[in-house]
Amino acid sequence: MDKRTKAREIAMQALFQLDVQGDRVLDCIDGFIKENCQEELSEQLAREWCMGTRQHIAECDRIIEKAAPRWRIQRIELLERNILRLSCYQLLKCSEIPSKVVINEAIEMAKRYGSARSPAFVNGVMDAVHRIINEEKRDAKTPDIQSVSAGAEIAQ
Repeated sequence: MDKRTKAREIAMQALFQLDVQGDRVLDCIDGFIKENCQEELSEQLAREWCMGTRQHIAECDRIIEKAAPRWRIQRIELLERNILRLSCYQLLKCSEIPSKVVINEAIEMAKRYGSARSPAFVNGVMDAVHRIINEEKRDAKTPDIQSVSAGAEIAQ
């Protein structure tokens, strides 16, 4: 198994544990990652992705709920929820990873660990998440027309 794929799986499993047991297992997560990653790169990435997702969980949950408007985040199955959170974080904060890779890896994890319907659900939500993130990034770069014209009036 590829080192990055292994790191994703371990990060997702650690997020799953945190989701089930809460922050009281936070101290154990580092040991879990170290124990399950034989490669230094996998261990480093799993830790970075797990903690990064945890740090940005509210933003990821907001985007996931926007992408799946019929599903509140707590109604999404635990496995799928944590695959989506990790993948959303990677799309948001790991620009060095191509979005196609993030989405494909999410679908593969859903196939490996989820139910028969998990891959289709994850695929649909991740496509929408990707679109939302791209729209929000584009909107953030596009100056507000009213602000631009107001600034022009002030300059005159």
